[in-house]
Amino acid sequence: MIPQSVQLRSSGEGKSLSHPVGQERAHGHAGNRLLAALPSDVMAGLNDDLHLVSLASGTVLFEPGDAIEQVYFPQSGLISLMVITRDGDAIATGTIGREGAVGLHRGLGKRRSFSRATAQVAGHVWVIAASKFELAIGASTAARDVICDYTELLWAESQQLAACNAVHDAASRLCRSLLQSADRAGSDQLPLTQEALANALGVRRTSVTLLAQGLQKKGVIRYARGMIHILDRSRLEACACECYQVMKGEGLSDAIGARTSRR
Repeated sequence: MIPQSVQLRSSGEGKSLSHPVGQERAHGHAGNRLLAALPSDVMAGLNDDLHLVSLASGTVLFEPGDAIEQVYFPQSGLISLMVITRDGDAIATGTIGREGAVGLHRGLGKRRSFSRATAQVAGHVWVIAASKFELAIGASTAARDVICDYTELLWAESQQLAACNAVHDAASRLCRSLLQSADRAGSDQLPLTQEALANALGVRRTSVTLLAQGLQKKGVIRYARGMIHILDRSRLEACACECYQVMKGEGLSDAIGARTSRR
């Protein structure tokens, strides 16, 4: 069993922080779609080893090259995956919310993290020691199928995002990013900074400010002090690029034949 506190790092100071395991189990493991997709017999074996942890915004779960020792299943909040350049710039390459997990492929054997994983929006995550997770997964072909399906979904999404960044303008990509973040965090109120949005879009912070102001003038969002409130989701979807609909809900899993979200 993992300790009753989890040692994590703050991206701001690089110090170790202790986050006590929460007692809240309001929605149970079903609050995370990936855990809900695992076979019931596997979940029965994992139940005692899963602990609910509160993550503050900016908490670093993994750095590039770190051995993956724990697997995280968000129940709320949002985790950002970032590639770090030699100059220290951080480019967001994806986000993980209640639909997925961070470090999931560790269930197939020892792995290292390729990217930095950071809590972008504070929330609660189910955490389990990687060795415990690997042991449970190793005994179930169906559970390994879930991991493979989800990994394939991430791979397909990364291809869609690469195309999106190459051909779509920043305004439509911002709308797509806000919609995805809201879906994955489970809230239309998003504590997202200009820096986080700039990293996600690959643009300057001043550009994000201008784009957000434009959406605010249209009454689509309200943006102030690092908090974005989506006011008109239908208009935001109308302003988003086609990639949102491609990756939304069952769309991507249906397109590649993955079974994870249909279990």
